[in-house]
Amino acid sequence: MQLNLQQIPRVKTITKENFIKNYFKPQKPVVIECFVEDWPAYTKWNLDYIKEVAGDIMVPLYDDRPVDYKDGFNEAHAKMKMSDYVDLLKREPTKYRIFLWNILKEVPQLQKDFSFPNFGLQLMKGLPMLFFGGRDSHTFMHYDIDLANIFHFHFEGKKQCILFDQKQNKYLYKIPYSLITREDIDFDNPNFDKWPALKNAKGWICNLNHGEVLYMPEGYWHHMKYITPGFSMSLRAIARNPKNLGKAIYNVFVMRSFDNVMRRIKGQNWIDWKNEQAILRTNKA
Repeated sequence: MQLNLQQIPRVKTITKENFIKNYFKPQKPVVIECFVEDWPAYTKWNLDYIKEVAGDIMVPLYDDRPVDYKDGFNEAHAKMKMSDYVDLLKREPTKYRIFLWNILKEVPQLQKDFSFPNFGLQLMKGLPMLFFGGRDSHTFMHYDIDLANIFHFHFEGKKQCILFDQKQNKYLYKIPYSLITREDIDFDNPNFDKWPALKNAKGWICNLNHGEVLYMPEGYWHHMKYITPGFSMSLRAIARNPKNLGKAIYNVFVMRSFDNVMRRIKGQNWIDWKNEQAILRTNKA
């Protein structure tokens, strides 16, 4: 038995008006297949090019190890020169990923390779982020702390994306005071005997190819798996729904600080309690 997932709608191109009417207002995801062909990035951006322009930069790396109470928020698990990391990606499968890498700050010349699209939303132009991964590496199922509208542009290779909206929270074994589900859930091949509530969750799935962009509405959960080595860039727009905006403010200024304090006070017992509560609360719901 597999997750209850439907294919994310795909369009070749889209106008600002159609995007707002058919996807932003109803908060539905969409894959736009032909949107960046006029960007220099469409022909230039691949792993070899990134190695050429950013090879000497030390980059933060993340893997799929469980959260430890000593880990800071988004604290890297390792560091490596970008040139060595690209060589690793091309040589063999690796769990190491690059997460939330600000290209404007680190490699300003890459800004010349793309332009900020007009989807009818005000994009946060200081926060274009890059994400890299090797074959079969993946993120935990999570949603972003600011519940932003996200436009995820993929380059080189193929990437699988599984999405759930916030209405599915009660089925996903969400960790309290966190933005992730239980880390031991395999969303590619879920064990429904161990995680029975997942049978009730309704989500979306797609494979992203080079040059395609995925729109993820506000607060959508996402699980990203790199079918082949590659990388993506996310552009984001602030949440418009007042409820989501309120959640974002709470997450940034209250939830994250409270979680950090409890880690310092209770250590691993706090992490273990949260993991247990994810099961208890989901079963109760």
